[in-house]
Amino acid sequence: MESKNDELLEISNLETLDNYLSNMDNSKSNSYISKIPEVCKEYPCCLGIDEAGRGPVLGPMVYGISFCPVNEGSLLVELNCEDSKVLNEKKRDDIFVDICKHSNKIGWAVEVISPNKICNSMLGRSKYSLNQVSMDSAIGLIKAAINGGVKIEHIFVDTVGPADKYQAYLKNLFPKYKITVENKADSKYPIVSAASICAKVVRDHALQTWKCKEGHEYTFKEFGSGYPADPVTKKFLADNVDVVFGFPQLVRFSWSTASNILKDEAYHVEWEDIENEAPSPISNSTITSFFKMTNQKSEKPLNTFFSDRYLSRKVDL
Repeated sequence: MESKNDELLEISNLETLDNYLSNMDNSKSNSYISKIPEVCKEYPCCLGIDEAGRGPVLGPMVYGISFCPVNEGSLLVELNCEDSKVLNEKKRDDIFVDICKHSNKIGWAVEVISPNKICNSMLGRSKYSLNQVSMDSAIGLIKAAINGGVKIEHIFVDTVGPADKYQAYLKNLFPKYKITVENKADSKYPIVSAASICAKVVRDHALQTWKCKEGHEYTFKEFGSGYPADPVTKKFLADNVDVVFGFPQLVRFSWSTASNILKDEAYHVEWEDIENEAPSPISNSTITSFFKMTNQKSEKPLNTFFSDRYLSRKVDL
């Protein structure tokens, strides 16, 4: 889990959330963990895990956790923590603010997984599935809570893939804790519902405050929800494809919705397979050779546009 948490910033409402999100680097994954309530260090806690934004073609996927003492579980019910998918945006925002107001009893954390990371994982030579990215994020958030001193007793997880295999995998990593992995856990366990709400609110506001590194001035109303079936999202993709560079980093290139548009609209590129070259012979240069004057020009650093996309220079012009 890449950590970009600003220890000087405490997210306590929607305004501070937007401030945090608008200042983060969207080309990388970013994480935030709230202050750990003292009661969560003293009393056995339940911890819930869920995600938001797994299916959209636009924007980040956000993994979230929430935790509180087991004997404070009724507080989550009082705050109306339910599956975020059955709540409207205003209700989710209101509950998120209420969770922040009860920072003396409830803690939470999120990882905002950038579209760039998702694409590089899924399209790299060594394929890394979205399920693996998801599990890595969940594990990283659990470890962040442990490192923060949370006295975990029971972990509840909304499953990715077969629940029994995921549960066995987590149990092997965290044998000290009770672990429950179930389908639709966000609608069964309030602590998972709270995590779901935190993840969904953070994703929604990440889109609303998104700043394109390419210099585009889009507003979230222009690209819609990000889901492939959304007509606004479809129009945004069709109107903003570049025949050379494709889409801005807001878009997940690895989604078929995006790749099909690129196939039809963008220039076709054939990539040559790079054969393994024979290793260079070991140099027998003397130490004095390193101090000789040379007219060779030093290579200029790559523009961030290329380094962010893991592109390297192969030909000097």
